[in-house]
Amino acid sequence: MGVGEYGPTHEPVEQLAALRAMPNLVDIRPCDANETRWAWQVALEAHDRPTAIVLTRQSVPTLDRSVFAPASMLRHGAYVLDHGASAGDPEIILIASGSEVALIVKAAELLKDAGIRARLVSMPSWRLFEEQSAEYREGVLPARIRARLAVEAASPLGWERWVGLEGAIMSVNRFGASAPGPKVLEEYGFTAQRVAEAAAALRSRTRAG
Repeated sequence: MGVGEYGPTHEPVEQLAALRAMPNLVDIRPCDANETRWAWQVALEAHDRPTAIVLTRQSVPTLDRSVFAPASMLRHGAYVLDHGASAGDPEIILIASGSEVALIVKAAELLKDAGIRARLVSMPSWRLFEEQSAEYREGVLPARIRARLAVEAASPLGWERWVGLEGAIMSVNRFGASAPGPKVLEEYGFTAQRVAEAAAALRSRTRAG
């Protein structure tokens, strides 16, 4: 959606879901240059199955790995970027892949200013995460944290598995918009402010429940 005024021909919102459904295929959607490097390493080491590395055409920031977890954690499929638990358990988990990871990083800063503790999870590969131990998956997505928001500019199909019954998904289930990339993303709600607002609302609903 962020590539410009091309409309539906450049909005393949269904492709990620299709790749993730393909047996024996490793899907990897890296969030920055460092994750891309490790995605390539994983692909080179996969001798018995194909790997699809899904890259963005937009400029994305390279995360400061002295602050965030090392990109080599991509090998696990998903990992905690920022535990958000310095003052206690996180109140909500923000999950994203690809270019949307930078978006949840910015949203977490807004949530912090509002006094809400957020855990950030980069999930570049569902397949690799599925193959981790139950203990590892629980460490990334603890069952006790029911407020989970997945952010991905693609079809929501399948994200229910990771956010649970009480979680929410910011996604795209239609195509056809034609406008400058940043404008389309804004109209679809992919801004740090909108993500923070959705996260805060979800946290309130989960608490009330």
